Amino acid sequence: MSSMEVDGEKKGEKKDGVVLKKIKIDDNPENEGAFMKLSAHRFRLTSPKSSKESKAKDWEEFMVGVQRFNAVAVYEAVCKEIGNAPDAAILKKMNAEIAAKIAEMDAAIAEAKDLEGDSEVREGMMAKAQILARTDSKEVAVKAYAEAEALPKTTSGQRLDIELNLIRIGMFWSDIPLVDKHVKAAQILVDKGGDWERRNRLKVYEATYLLSIRSFKKAADLFLASISTFTAVELYDYKQFVFYMVISATVALDRKVVRESVIHAPEILAVVDDAPAIKDMMNSLFHCNYADLFKALVDVVAQLHLDQYMAPHAKFFLRQARVVAYTQYLESYHTVSMASMAGTFGISVTFLDSELADLVACGRLSCKVDKVKGVVCSNRPDSKNALYQTTIKQGDALLNRIQKLSRVITI
Repeated sequence: MSSMEVDGEKKGEKKDGVVLKKIKIDDNPENEGAFMKLSAHRFRLTSPKSSKESKAKDWEEFMVGVQRFNAVAVYEAVCKEIGNAPDAAILKKMNAEIAAKIAEMDAAIAEAKDLEGDSEVREGMMAKAQILARTDSKEVAVKAYAEAEALPKTTSGQRLDIELNLIRIGMFWSDIPLVDKHVKAAQILVDKGGDWERRNRLKVYEATYLLSIRSFKKAADLFLASISTFTAVELYDYKQFVFYMVISATVALDRKVVRESVIHAPEILAVVDDAPAIKDMMNSLFHCNYADLFKALVDVVAQLHLDQYMAPHAKFFLRQARVVAYTQYLESYHTVSMASMAGTFGISVTFLDSELADLVACGRLSCKVDKVKGVVCSNRPDSKNALYQTTIKQGDALLNRIQKLSRVITI
């Protein structure tokens, strides 16, 4: 399937007796979603965590997508990264098709400049930028969209569409600074005015970006706000969206919110059965089945290691999920034996002792470990008392400064 369509002369429009070539952007978001999967395949093909069998399957699906979209740039990049020589025949075929398509685009754009208006020229340049985004390097694609945005009479909605395209380019090539730049630019445009469809899509884009930089709380809030309005299938499908939402909510939101907005959400219940690992993780944490939770975490973290956005944070997520579980467990006790706690979590006392010591030392858990008695003493944080003590300290410091100032004024 071509990455865009250009109508032939039979479908062209006539103006002053001249047949105009009609250019149409590929506006099917599922096609863009299929192209974005090439980036996920690329990540797994280069990941040491992926098995040979999985890589063989990924390579087969990757090559189908490469030839579907004539994705020369990512094909050459992957071949270089995994040490394979590119197939010369495939490259020759794809490059010939790209050259013919670009030549056809340029001719149509030139024709539109001479015989039509700004909107037709913009349509042609956007279509050409889309082709370059799928076939050429990141730099070439960014330049093409910049040229389209620089055209006169570009509306805020059109600019926002361009920013969303540039965000996807950054995500495809794992360029976090590029994504950050255009997420901020898109937010400015949305604040000035934007339709609900683009606003909702931007929420998913921003949440995905926040997930990739380990800002799980903000990501979870945006994912939750998009449960019933998700339309960003050009990024990934709804099943993947639910996966990211559950992952971020598990470690960032409190138990009540998770119960009401995630576990009992009908949109989540409709698809979560297709993801048994995150379903088991979510339910076992809520129902305090900690041994089952730790088992589920093994499968979840294995999936995270193969995810292009979450792989760098897989170990952090595992640690944070355990912190959430330990905190939730200790809220029910003032003192509990280490043997009992270790049995509840399905781990050894030695491992529990080592992990609690580490977490307490870095301030992640409010408890004390008494190794002589073999117990864990929970220190429930009292927010009101802590605020009172902070206020007293700040008041004392202020009084001391006032007294020093009064001495200087008296002198």
